[in-house]
Amino acid sequence: MTEKNQAGLILEGGATRGVFTAGALDYLMERGVEFPYVVGVSAGACNAVDYVSRQPGRTKQCMILEDKQYRYISLRKTIRNKSLFDMDMIFDRYPNEIFPFDFDTYFQTKTRCELVVTNCLTGRAEYLTENEDKQRLMKICRASSSVPAACPMVMVDGHPCLDGGIADSIPIIRAMKQGCRKNVVILTRNYGYRKKRPGKSRAFYLAAFKDYPNLANTLLNRYRVYNRTLELVEKWEKEGRIFVIRPRVKTVSRTEQNVKALTDFYQHGYDEMKEQFAAMEEYLHA
Repeated sequence: MTEKNQAGLILEGGATRGVFTAGALDYLMERGVEFPYVVGVSAGACNAVDYVSRQPGRTKQCMILEDKQYRYISLRKTIRNKSLFDMDMIFDRYPNEIFPFDFDTYFQTKTRCELVVTNCLTGRAEYLTENEDKQRLMKICRASSSVPAACPMVMVDGHPCLDGGIADSIPIIRAMKQGCRKNVVILTRNYGYRKKRPGKSRAFYLAAFKDYPNLANTLLNRYRVYNRTLELVEKWEKEGRIFVIRPRVKTVSRTEQNVKALTDFYQHGYDEMKEQFAAMEEYLHA
């Protein structure tokens, strides 16, 4: 696939639900499929960089952990780090020690890879790239994956940032604005899913982010933006304008730790991409 195709790959987040995406991308890597443009959000950002660095199996290794000493979710670590996830483990020890990330291949690729963060001051999505600095790349991934109220804000280029999914969970419109006319979207929720409007969390967000009113406003309206985007995704999918891969079985939770459940969901992603691969290729080259 070349840039002339103007093809885009859009990766939704969803924490450990991202293991579905990992399975789908591993099949694409096995088939040698490359996209000129990739954009990922939260767990989708982690999937994106592993896809661009051509490391099949790496995201699966990071998400499905049988060795408890390397797990990034635990009550002890939550209390110690004041974060639901051990972000130092994920974005420092994993890429540099435990599951080495191939920075050289990533930085040498011709693929344009954008990672989505939410600027806490503006409440808006920012689409960041990094082609030289290892620490900044991991910092952007960390910010994109930092769940509001569950993880600390991350300073990127002097601005506090959080999970890109707050402002733009499925950046299909971003891909189109970048010139992509053929787009493959990998979702981590079932067809027909819709977010509910904030209930008790409304007061919590207003109190927790009283110093960041734009962020609080974006959080409170996230369900509207997300649901509107899904309506467009489903409409464009039916019209044949985009190609969508999504789970067709019950999804795992965003904090799932059961090895079998995660392995099965990974395999489902792999099998879905394998089953729909011919149809996707036909769509991309039509």
